Amino acid sequence: MPARFSRKVILGLALVLFGTGVFLQIGPGGVTHALAQDSTVIRIAGSTTVLPIVSRAAEQFQTRNSSVRITVNAGGSGVGIHGTGTRRLDVGLASREITSKEKNRYASSRLNTTVIGRDAVACVVSSEIFDSGVRSLSRQQIGDIYLGKITNWKQVGGPDRKIIVIDKEAHRGTRHVFMKYLFGKSNARAPGARLVTGSNNEEQAKIAQSDSAIGMLSIAWINNDVVGIGIREGHQVIKPTLKNVRAGRFPIARNLNLVTAGQPRGVVKQFVNYLLSKEGQVFVEVSGYIPIRSPQLMSQVAGSHSK
Repeated sequence: MPARFSRKVILGLALVLFGTGVFLQIGPGGVTHALAQDSTVIRIAGSTTVLPIVSRAAEQFQTRNSSVRITVNAGGSGVGIHGTGTRRLDVGLASREITSKEKNRYASSRLNTTVIGRDAVACVVSSEIFDSGVRSLSRQQIGDIYLGKITNWKQVGGPDRKIIVIDKEAHRGTRHVFMKYLFGKSNARAPGARLVTGSNNEEQAKIAQSDSAIGMLSIAWINNDVVGIGIREGHQVIKPTLKNVRAGRFPIARNLNLVTAGQPRGVVKQFVNYLLSKEGQVFVEVSGYIPIRSPQLMSQVAGSHSK
């Protein structure tokens, strides 16, 4: 059985660095640098889905603003929202919407969301399973796999091989969106899971190393070893492509969010505006996501907030 930790323990471990007053900046190649105490620091952490966008933008923003240093750390959407709500972060990264429980818990922080891009969560499988003929599954079939009702790939037209079901940590935004689609509950349990992972790159690696795994990933993390399968709705198969997400056809789509305590101000506002600018939106696209600078996507973003 995988080791499981409580949400409080995970959030506490991820945020302990910020409580010490010592910050590290992620530089090119993942190299970390100590920051001078007299620098203006923007503290950012959260979703590993949103992180590539913000890391790229932060590097460029700092070259133009020499007095500003931006720390960017991972941890998951729950970490980003919690850190912003407790004022340990200036900006939280979230690949899901803030829950009503979180809004109530951090009411004094007046959590504010700024959408910077659009993404989708794909049901992914090991390339060996895809190559064997499992190219699409229905929501019912995926749900039954995560519930442990379907345990062998031959039950859904694949090889006679046990399914390795991979789940994510409870505070991860990708999991919230995926479980909401499958079961109508973002915190639904997955008793069929054999392994629990954290970041996108961790889950991607686990699925690639297996020849019989299934999991959930942002479509930007799909590759030749970890393949996104279509969602079967009746006789129609909807593939996890940027084209289908742009058109609003893919059923597991989501906004990529920056979370602040109230409306962003000062240098934080400057950085948020930079991400929303034409130049900033390029970082969304090169990271494998969909920029929001189009009437069609702005309409989808507005619609998702009104639900």
